Amino acid sequence: MRRSKKNEPFVANHLSRKNEPFVANHLARKKEPFVANHLSRKMEKLNMKKEKEIIRTWSRASTITPQMIGHTFSIHNGKEHLPIYITEGMVDHKLGEFVPTRTFERHARNDNKSRR
Repeated sequence: MRRSKKNEPFVANHLSRKNEPFVANHLARKKEPFVANHLSRKMEKLNMKKEKEIIRTWSRASTITPQMIGHTFSIHNGKEHLPIYITEGMVDHKLGEFVPTRTFERHARNDNKSRR
């Protein structure tokens, strides 16, 4: 990405190499979805046995895959485990998105401090 003279048009480095194809590595391939190893093993066992049971997990960062549809996960929110039934609309989202970590109680009724 350089200009040698003022009158020459701008030429990007990847276009100046005629024999080599340009491939941007960060755009060429999509990253695989993260699923914790213990969850994928449990899903394989349950799908082979064709059983449904509640799977208890702390892995909020795991991505929901099509194998998980129809199962119930008990996901940790920092204090307790909340059961979530997985449906088709949840695929490609994270488990933690469906379990709120903070509870809203209510706004203060007489908040004179903020009015000062």
